[in-house]
This record gives sequence, C-alpha cells and structure tokens, in this order.
Amino acid sequence: MDIFSMKSRCAAEEWQARIDLAACYRLVDLYGMSDMMANHISSHVPGEPGAFLINAYGMMYEEITASSLIKVNLAGEILVKPDFGALDYGINRAGYVIHSAIHGARPDVACVIHTHSWASMAVSALECGLLPITQTAMRFLKIGYHDYQGVVLDDAERASLLADLGDGEALMLRNHGALVVGRTVGEAFNWAHRLELACRTQLAAMATNARLVPVPQPVLEATWNNYQRGTRRPYGLMEWAALLRKLERLDPGFRT
Repeated sequence: MDIFSMKSRCAAEEWQARIDLAACYRLVDLYGMSDMMANHISSHVPGEPGAFLINAYGMMYEEITASSLIKVNLAGEILVKPDFGALDYGINRAGYVIHSAIHGARPDVACVIHTHSWASMAVSALECGLLPITQTAMRFLKIGYHDYQGVVLDDAERASLLADLGDGEALMLRNHGALVVGRTVGEAFNWAHRLELACRTQLAAMATNARLVPVPQPVLEATWNNYQRGTRRPYGLMEWAALLRKLERLDPGFRT
C-alpha cells in the first residue's frame, strides 16, 4: 500500500510512538500471536491526553507501518487518518471500546495488546485457567479473569472489564483470548510474549495426560513477588532495542 508519510504531520514524540507501535504489530505477528487483521494494539499519544493510536481495520499486522496508524480520542472521533484511497479503512468497534476504556481509566498505561492466539484462546476456555506450573507462568499467579459477554461492542461492558483488570497488567478474557497492558510498548510486548509462552507450555504439558508437578504456595508467592515492580528493572527495557534491530534486518518498512 502506498501511504503518505505522517512524519511531517506530527510531533517527534508521536512519530516515535508510531514507530514503536508499528514494530509491536510486526513482532506480534512474527511471534505467532496475530489473527490476520483481527485484534488490536494501541498506544497513547505522548503529550495528548485522551488520544491514542490504533490499527486500520483491514490491514494485516505484517503490513502495519508508522504512517498507517489511525489516531482517535476517547469519544471515538478520528483525529488523524491516512488516505487509504478506495479502501477507506476505519477502526474496529470492539477495538475502540476495549482500548478507549483502558486508556481513559489507566493513565499509567501507554500500550494495550489484545490477542486471539490459539494458545491464549485455549487456556481462556479452560475452567482451571492459567496454571502456575512453570516459572514463566508464576509471573501471572494473580492474573485477572473477565467472563465472556459476547463481542465487545457495548460500552456497558467497560466497567466490568476495568474492574477485572484492576491495576494489573494481564487479563484472561474467558472463551475469547488475552489482554495485557504496559507502561511502554516494549513492556506490553514483553507481557504478551511471556503470557503466550505460559499458555503454550501449559497446553503442551496437559496434552501428555501425565500428572503435573505442583509448586508449594509459598514458593509461588515468592516467585510472583520477584516479578513485581520495584524488585527488578522495567520489563521490555533491555530487549526492545534488540527487537527493533531484528525487525530492521527482516524489513525496515515498519518505520515508514
């Protein structure tokens, strides 16, 4: 797609946010967590409270670029939209409902990632939910759960969604998928990637039909605590630059 560059039409801080968000879309696809053009990832716009960037509904994750992102406000009004020609892409209604709710209620959140990966969908449908059977999964010991209420098109669902997420970073959407948030795009991707690993590992272990090895609750709690803010460096800080270099080697087009 031939999309005119938005670089000259926005502040430097917004342009960087666009680059990071486009990179996140590419990485979610690269690591097997995308669902063609479904789902959505959003980023706040630095310096513009209430404004956030989200994908054009109709583009594959692998073709998202910094300039292809649409800027909207919490009321759902499109603030800036590139010229898509005859395709005239807009935004996904469910994406708007979910992401506007979180950005409006959680000013600490810079990025929201919602996925329909096969692993997260499978675990979301298990009565037991996500089990703390691996060190990676122990990071999600206190993960939230949100009961399925149909496709998220009704603003009325925002309240229960926010209550179930609370001040946490990860939420299993029952019979649906997963959602994570982060203070940076890199942090959010780190949460999404680790949650995906935890889900895949659980499904692989359960598929053997062998007994799972339990971990004592005090050890689970101590391990979970080691993953909390204040006990380690922020998630995503160390690897984000390396992930961007990886994308540069594969296809630097996400920066356009």
